[in-house]
Amino acid sequence: MLRTATGNARRQTLRLYRYKSSFAVALAAATKLVTPEIFQKNPLSLVSNEMNTLAINIMSLISSGHPTLNRVTSYYFEAEGKKVRPLLVLLLSRALSAIPVEQRNRIAIDEFDFSNDKKLAKIPGIGSLFDLPLNNISPLHVLHGIKPLNDLTKMASSFPEVDFDKERGILPKQRRLAEVVEMIHTASLLHDDVIDHSDTRRGKPSVNSTFTNKMAVLAGDFLLGRATVAISRLRNREVVELMSNSIANLVEGEFMQLKNVAIDNDVSYITDGGKKQLPLPTGKLDLPVHDYSVPILSNNLSHQEKVDLAFEYYLHKTYLKTASLISIALRSTAILSGANHQVIDECYEYGRNIGICFQLIDDLMDFTVSKKDLGKPVGADLELGIATAPVLYAWREDVSLGPMIERNFSQPGDVKKATEAVHKYGGVEKTRKLAEEYRDKALKNLRSVLPESDSRSALEFLTNSILTRRK
Repeated sequence: MLRTATGNARRQTLRLYRYKSSFAVALAAATKLVTPEIFQKNPLSLVSNEMNTLAINIMSLISSGHPTLNRVTSYYFEAEGKKVRPLLVLLLSRALSAIPVEQRNRIAIDEFDFSNDKKLAKIPGIGSLFDLPLNNISPLHVLHGIKPLNDLTKMASSFPEVDFDKERGILPKQRRLAEVVEMIHTASLLHDDVIDHSDTRRGKPSVNSTFTNKMAVLAGDFLLGRATVAISRLRNREVVELMSNSIANLVEGEFMQLKNVAIDNDVSYITDGGKKQLPLPTGKLDLPVHDYSVPILSNNLSHQEKVDLAFEYYLHKTYLKTASLISIALRSTAILSGANHQVIDECYEYGRNIGICFQLIDDLMDFTVSKKDLGKPVGADLELGIATAPVLYAWREDVSLGPMIERNFSQPGDVKKATEAVHKYGGVEKTRKLAEEYRDKALKNLRSVLPESDSRSALEFLTNSILTRRK
């Protein structure tokens, strides 16, 4: 009888397995029916040509006269990074091209630099849309401070217009913008790794550990210099202002992280590997904090009000450090397309929302993903004394975390207690829910102004995929 019962159980298990397998097959088949064919292969194939040549084109923008500098600046571009920022710029460029060109007439005709394409140049109001970025404005021997070794070198290499398919809608200046964005981001990584004492980046030894801290800082400065030169050659004052300000945003965000005045309003010292007293202002020059900032902590706030202020500070810091480069780049992309103000504003908001969503997931992965998957040390934020969203959610429920946050988790046992509190009070789950809210806002931004297209679908796909990434 036992043998019969065992046999029946086995047959039932097999039937369940076959049912599960059949269901899985049916689900996969149904998914294929409603998934665009291009996504069944690779959702990034829409801009594969531009992405495949991104690093190569950047090399033509960052060359120097010193071989060691060239080696350091090119080091991170050799790695298989996510390259999310240029990808977003390129996909948005294609999505914007689905808007009829007659409705993209915000940019005035630029008679100084018409495209060689006579047909496109004759369309009223859009002559400057199809311009190529300038190779250089000033003589190269002036920019470099030396005559070329080869007298035949008259100017920078020409922009690879032959690689563009105008039917696909990515304009030359938008493609150059994608390259500039990756340059600025990479420069910030070089500086971040020095600041955070990181040993690894993108699954390989960091620049500061492979070369030196000094070389990493100088290489980052050099990349920013080269990026600003490339930005100026786009010859759009609005884009120049925006992209240049994104660099300032990165620095301000780093200072917000270095000294969190929403948690500790004593600006006479800073905690960076130990308490360091700062010199007091001399009073010779008055440089007040501008109005576009989060208020400094007031001593008469309740616990919940302190947490609310800390969250406001955290989200603004997240915007400056992560989302500003994305949002400003996507706003610039829309400007270069000639789109109207509403489209430009929604593209900016999309970048802001997806950027904050991206960082929220990054912050929660510090508590959930292994070092191998993450490509950088797990728990690094707490070790560096940084209170991210999961910790702030835990602090809302556990008042005792406040002193630990104020002292940057510097005492023995602080990191362990904070980690336990995050898991006890659902800090990871609450952070994921907040990221979902920003994801939903980003999708709404896209759908409010962009016509349906494969490119918009690809942007939606990427936006949704942020919530499931593990690196």
